Amino acid sequence: MNLLLSLKVIPEFVGSLLSGLDDVGITALVALILAAIPFFLFAVNIWLFRRPGRPWNKRLLPPVSVLIPARNEERSISGAIKSVLASRGVELELIVLDDGSTDRTVEIARGFAEKDRRVRVEPAPPLPAGWNGKQHACWVLASLASHDVFCFLDADVRVGREAIYHMVSELNYLKGDEPELAMASGFPRQETRTLFESLLLPLIHFVLLGFLPLAGERWSGRASFAAGCGQFMMVRREPYFACKGHSANPETMHDGLLLPQLFRRNGFRTRVFDLTRDAACRMYASAGELWNGFAKNATEGMASLFRIPIFTVFLFGGQVLPLPLAMVAYWQHHSRPLKIAVLAMVLGYVMRFLSAWRYRQSWRGAFLHPLGVLILLALQWYAFGRKLFGLPAMWKQRAYRVG
Repeated sequence: MNLLLSLKVIPEFVGSLLSGLDDVGITALVALILAAIPFFLFAVNIWLFRRPGRPWNKRLLPPVSVLIPARNEERSISGAIKSVLASRGVELELIVLDDGSTDRTVEIARGFAEKDRRVRVEPAPPLPAGWNGKQHACWVLASLASHDVFCFLDADVRVGREAIYHMVSELNYLKGDEPELAMASGFPRQETRTLFESLLLPLIHFVLLGFLPLAGERWSGRASFAAGCGQFMMVRREPYFACKGHSANPETMHDGLLLPQLFRRNGFRTRVFDLTRDAACRMYASAGELWNGFAKNATEGMASLFRIPIFTVFLFGGQVLPLPLAMVAYWQHHSRPLKIAVLAMVLGYVMRFLSAWRYRQSWRGAFLHPLGVLILLALQWYAFGRKLFGLPAMWKQRAYRVG
């Protein structure tokens, strides 16, 4: 009886909500719904997305092979190596693979190798046809590693003194008699110095926490819930080679997504962590680098044929559209549509302001949130269009087929 009553009440409630609304009001209500769905998912995810680090369990942590693929990284390689060598709490080796650099990358890395026996600098073999440069470099690095835990680290990442220790403690945490995880990856704090960076880079967290159910990532082994960050990925040797690691997707430019999916399809558990307080990264030094860097990953992420219409509806409808709707409603003196549109805006801004506070992001990017989302969508459609016309993605002076 109560169920039947509820079924009658729902259409009455919806009808009362829609009554008296014009086209602007109905559009504002749709925008509010599109903003509310990621808002409530974000509210749950922000508590699940935690820092790594397990209580000390009196077991010695395994040594780690830190593996850095480097191609023309003279701007950042010194900071990456220094930060790794300053790590404490874990034994490690550091292997830098020079992937055909034409700048001072090798010279700088060899300077560290001459002073610290933990550092090795190795040349990459020629890039085979059908391989992405980073995937090939990571696969070669894995074959050179001495230890049973690999930490793939981008050359522009600087780790805190206990970042590697905290992550390996997660990887070595036992569930029964076996380690719970085969892979642990993390999102470092993204440094932004220009307006363009501050508009786009914080949206990595916005999309991750607003659209991926981390409860599924935590408690389900399904590949559809996989998440990861290619900037910092730690894996155990045996599972990595059992599922063929980076060689399983040699052409991909988005190992942060496809490698966790690969592990899960092969029955291994993965988990993503918040490294805001444990590592930092400045991904790009210019607007051109940022645009090309985002575009090269897009078609394996948001800009795929299946995902791009969904993300466009949710991001444009829930994050961009409320602002012009509020302006129209204000000019037309329609108070009810104005309130609905403003509420939709508030939900989006609450997400961005919480992200800016918790993940140490740019506040000016947060205030310009609708503009950042609009640029992100333009970038995704640009990448999707290039894929449709068969145009290659350019990165590190190499051309790659996408899609």
